[in-house]
Amino acid sequence: MKIAVLLSGGVDSSVALYRIINKGYTNIKCYYLKIWLEDELSYIGNCPWQEDLNYVEAVCNKFNVPYEIINFQKEYYNKVVSYTIEELKNGNTPSPDIFCNQRIKFGAFFDKINEQYDLVVTGHYAKIQSKEKKFFLKQAKDKIKDQSYFLSHISQKQMSKLCFPLGTLLKSEVRQIAKSINLPNKDRKDSQGICFLGKIKYNEFIKYHLGEKKGNIIEKETGKIIGTHNGYWFFTVGQRKGIKLSNGPWFVVEKDLEKNIIYISHNENYLKQAKRKFLVNEIHWINDKPSDFENFKIKIRHGEKKYSCKLKLIENNLIEISLNTKDHGISPGQFAIFYKNTACLGGAKIFKIIE
Repeated sequence: MKIAVLLSGGVDSSVALYRIINKGYTNIKCYYLKIWLEDELSYIGNCPWQEDLNYVEAVCNKFNVPYEIINFQKEYYNKVVSYTIEELKNGNTPSPDIFCNQRIKFGAFFDKINEQYDLVVTGHYAKIQSKEKKFFLKQAKDKIKDQSYFLSHISQKQMSKLCFPLGTLLKSEVRQIAKSINLPNKDRKDSQGICFLGKIKYNEFIKYHLGEKKGNIIEKETGKIIGTHNGYWFFTVGQRKGIKLSNGPWFVVEKDLEKNIIYISHNENYLKQAKRKFLVNEIHWINDKPSDFENFKIKIRHGEKKYSCKLKLIENNLIEISLNTKDHGISPGQFAIFYKNTACLGGAKIFKIIE
């Protein structure tokens, strides 16, 4: 069996490689996908791709496995970054990591290797189960690290080639394995933030592409101007950090794109404005469309929390979702990801908040 392993330089993908080797597989080649935007944004800060590569090389040397670097910066810009910029321009909250998996790691990379490998191994925290020639995406044992949210848009064809060796492990167990076999990156911290930014700050990325434009910050309840901002695209509904006003905490509750206004509410008023009903479209089912929408739960952001909800099919590509509990941070552009028990069924894009 020929196996490709995607190595990032982090501890997770390195332990995934070790677990595959430990099962006796020998025909293995590792790949590092270069998607950082360091060439374009080098003036902002140092991207860690060279540091990544040092760890990739050290890990591959340890296990005597060959590796190759593939540059996907152009593909990444066209398929993920351009989407992110457009969503920000439209006042939405993008989820680029969902499309990083669908379009690059298991899209452009699969196209590049073109059936050379029987299996592609990554360090994602999730499980894939097969039954009657169909593949099912399941949550990982570690519910905090679980990445099914970001994997919700992959296809049956992609899943047929994928293997996630960390799906049955807790993060603490992964760290323990890394230390027990003395991996070169055993103490390396987990990466944070959006996959293509590295050490570049998100706001610097936004500023580079969309610039700055002064606008007013207005208290929703009183209509009083209480500050200014540099562009609505720097803010998302539910945001608390970065507002930089005294007497907080303040939260973003609404945006007026035409007038470039950010509306905020103080904590006590913000808590009263939670929402529970919204519409989603651009629906993606990992398997066939369910015959019924009973006993669904959803996540509206990456993390452990799921909501019980009611789903109502309005038309083929439009679903109304009613949460059993209100949420304060529902924003157009976010993705609602569907679950039944531990199975991730797919997801859809939030495009309108109702009440």
